[in-house]
Amino acid sequence: MSEKESQIPEGEMLLRTQAMPADTNANGDIFGGWIMSQMDIAGGILAKQATQGRTVTVAVDTIKFIKPVSVGDIVCCYGGIKKIGNTSITLHLEVWVRRLLKQDDENGVHFKVTEADFTYVAVDDERKKRTIPGR
Repeated sequence: MSEKESQIPEGEMLLRTQAMPADTNANGDIFGGWIMSQMDIAGGILAKQATQGRTVTVAVDTIKFIKPVSVGDIVCCYGGIKKIGNTSITLHLEVWVRRLLKQDDENGVHFKVTEADFTYVAVDDERKKRTIPGR
């Protein structure tokens, strides 16, 4: 589905925050690494819920930075389960922005800026793989 076709986020909202000046690169845009860390926090929340316990991030696949994020933008991370195995879970995560101060933005006030698949492994208290309940 193209960006024009999908005008609403996929999955549930997992995290919402505001992009701040300390998170910018030399060009004044928000660092891609900061966006990725917000996605990992959001994904970690969903992975923990879905696996009923501790998880660790093991892979990030097909990350796509679509548009830059600006200081002041409201960053919303959405996600859903793509695949569950015996010990791992893959989530599809999207980041959408609400641009509160730039109503004349060409894409409107709410648009997708990043998407990726994150894989987490369920672990026990000793950080050893564990089976996801119900698998």
